[in-house]
Amino acid sequence: MGLVTGILTLPFAPVRGIGWVLDKVVRTAEEEFYDPAPVQEALVNLERARDEGRVDDEEFARQEESLLHRLEEIRAYQLRRGGQRGL
Repeated sequence: MGLVTGILTLPFAPVRGIGWVLDKVVRTAEEEFYDPAPVQEALVNLERARDEGRVDDEEFARQEESLLHRLEEIRAYQLRRGGQRGL
């Protein structure tokens, strides 16, 4: 039965291959988008800019709030992904 099914579904192999590639591309894009390291680095750079006087307190607070909100989104995503994998 496995051989017959394999032969009958052979014309769909390119479609399955495209699906596999698309899945890998989406996973890679999600990993990059939800990587907290660049956001944490931006927070460090923002702190440094404030210490050096390149950013005033008001601008610092605005950017910090935005970056912290982004970190919350990333952590929420990671928790959802962890929950889907049964962790």
